Amino acid sequence: MMRSFFFYSAGLISLLLTTLLCTSCRQNVSGHGNVFRYNESNGITTLDPAFSRDLEVMWATNQIFDGLVELDSNLQVIPSIAKSWSISEDGRKYTFILRDSVFFHPSPCFSDSANRKVVASDFVYSFQRLLDANIASPAQWIFSQVDLNKNNGFKAVDDTTLIIYLKRSFQPFLGMLSMQYCNVVPNEVIEKYGVDFRSHPIGTGPFKFAFWYESIALVLHRNERFWQHDIAGNKLPYLDAVKIDFVKDMSVEFQGLLQDRYDFMSGIHNAFKDELLDPAGNLADIYKNEIIFNKTPFIKTDYLGIMVDPEMEINRNSPLMDKRVRQAISYAINKKEMVKYLRNNTVFAANQGFVPPVLLGEFSGKNYYEYNPEKAKELLKEAGYENGENLGEISISTVSDYTDLIEFVQHELSNIGVNVSVNVLQGPALREQSAKGQLAVFRKSWLADYADAENFLAVFYSPNFCPTGPNYTHYKSDLFDEKYLLAIQENDGIKSVKIYAEMDSILMDDAPVIPLYYDQVSHFIRKNIHGLNTNPVNMLDLKAVRKY
Repeated sequence: MMRSFFFYSAGLISLLLTTLLCTSCRQNVSGHGNVFRYNESNGITTLDPAFSRDLEVMWATNQIFDGLVELDSNLQVIPSIAKSWSISEDGRKYTFILRDSVFFHPSPCFSDSANRKVVASDFVYSFQRLLDANIASPAQWIFSQVDLNKNNGFKAVDDTTLIIYLKRSFQPFLGMLSMQYCNVVPNEVIEKYGVDFRSHPIGTGPFKFAFWYESIALVLHRNERFWQHDIAGNKLPYLDAVKIDFVKDMSVEFQGLLQDRYDFMSGIHNAFKDELLDPAGNLADIYKNEIIFNKTPFIKTDYLGIMVDPEMEINRNSPLMDKRVRQAISYAINKKEMVKYLRNNTVFAANQGFVPPVLLGEFSGKNYYEYNPEKAKELLKEAGYENGENLGEISISTVSDYTDLIEFVQHELSNIGVNVSVNVLQGPALREQSAKGQLAVFRKSWLADYADAENFLAVFYSPNFCPTGPNYTHYKSDLFDEKYLLAIQENDGIKSVKIYAEMDSILMDDAPVIPLYYDQVSHFIRKNIHGLNTNPVNMLDLKAVRKY
């Protein structure tokens, strides 16, 4: 009985949402109103940007909030609420000049409910909130370089001038401010709702909060006072509303896209991968009249990590301590065949280093460890393990979702005489054991928090040894560390990227990591949707989207 009541209630709520949308939005030729609709199978846990750790939360908060800066489709930092900025010669003082025409969404918490302008002190409040231990935001690390001993790190000179002080020059800092964590929030609303700000969000973005039934759907309405315009001077956004469903079954989401109940779908599930795509990774012909398939490299690398710390118990007498053995493993894996047969070419073979090429720009393009089993055999022989003799068994740890990948690696290495066992663990066990240095070889992925090569290379900076940092391989190189410090203090962006490329080469030569593939952003979009760009950070930006 309770179960029947739940579905009945869910149906009523869904009908209510549809009715409210239809009465508040213009009708168009599709018959669905000027509403952008998509499904989020993982659900949304919060609408507070201070906790926007997961992609599904980032997508929602990106519609409601703005920050000082944002990224364009080429991953370049561009103005947002800050119309301009300057950085001192020593790289330790950032001065932002804010627009004086940005207003928060209307709220009864404001003395003038519809005319609360954003000022510099709002950013001081928002940033200090992220550092508040009582808030426990996962974003505290963003401001680890801020000099809190100088004006508490942040200073509102006047309503339109904000200064941030750093302890030392840190080149990636400006890009880090584009993260959703750093969006501006109003103190009056947070003081009113406290932790319930998660479901009472007030921002400055193109859409404002309407209502949210947490297991059913979230609806956002057009912000009539949004500050941005298109190049012709028309006010943004074009859409009247956004509706996000929370259906867990991804096959239902797929059918919803095909039946025009959803305008967009992100990602490819194995259950319908072969139906949706051809073997070359392109959209199947049967769907080309209705759907557009946009894809671009994602700033995410899947890899095998190898524990290389001689002090760890697991490395006693381990052949993996010889870099020639690690290099041999790299040469023995045919990554192009791997992504072709296991991933329908929906990812890219990682032959250009650990850092995705999109982040190295003109300094990318160098290939490492192209498939060469004969070279692999030579390296094993040089290391004293001809045809894998006396090498013993190498255990590679993974989770069940990637068993096929590791079994492919297992087969490839058997061709050069290397005996591999596949150790399948639960996700929490893999994370815990790799953090404690208990795994000789493990499969992981690294998704950048911000669009800068530093975010990938910091994974191998020796002060970042796990468990307190992300250096799960315990890789240590004095030259690598020296170049890391040089790069992050270099204010010339081109020079810093050149140093990052040199660091990537050092890393590849020492081979504590074997990059397997760079992930891909895959967006499937109904043909009546225009202006929805696909970018390497996989951020959903709906402010310039049109629906015909």
